[in-house]
Amino acid sequence: MTATILEQRAIEAAFAKQVFEAMTVEIGVEAAKRILAKAVIEAARKAGADLAERSGGPSDLRAFAELLALWQQDDALAIDWLRVEPDHLDFNVVRCRYAETYRALGVADIGGLLSCNRDGEFCAGYDPRMRLERTQTIMDGASHCDFRYSLPGDRS
Repeated sequence: MTATILEQRAIEAAFAKQVFEAMTVEIGVEAAKRILAKAVIEAARKAGADLAERSGGPSDLRAFAELLALWQQDDALAIDWLRVEPDHLDFNVVRCRYAETYRALGVADIGGLLSCNRDGEFCAGYDPRMRLERTQTIMDGASHCDFRYSLPGDRS
């Protein structure tokens, strides 16, 4: 049985907590955060490229919206869909069990690096044309995360 993304993130967070704590002792908090962020960004881009390959390549944001079901497994995200079109995808996440899990594991201080930081970078790997704008996250204390994706330019 394959772990859901939420289960994978919990396992990764438990390990990252130990590594992050060891790095902070050796090199300090800010340097440890920079290294962790870099590693997460690289992993997110690779995961995006891998998913694009497995799903037959990027097409449009309607198709991308269907893939979000992977992140919703285990009721991990409650989403209010606002706009689903080939070149625009707008939704709000109104409940995020990823954020809840990071808080429960005692890694809320790096939860944004471990999870929220992935979203835009995942897009870069999945389809370099895709853009994400987000002004707030539940992880940072907002009532919801505002995801606004666009796919500019010619898609031929």
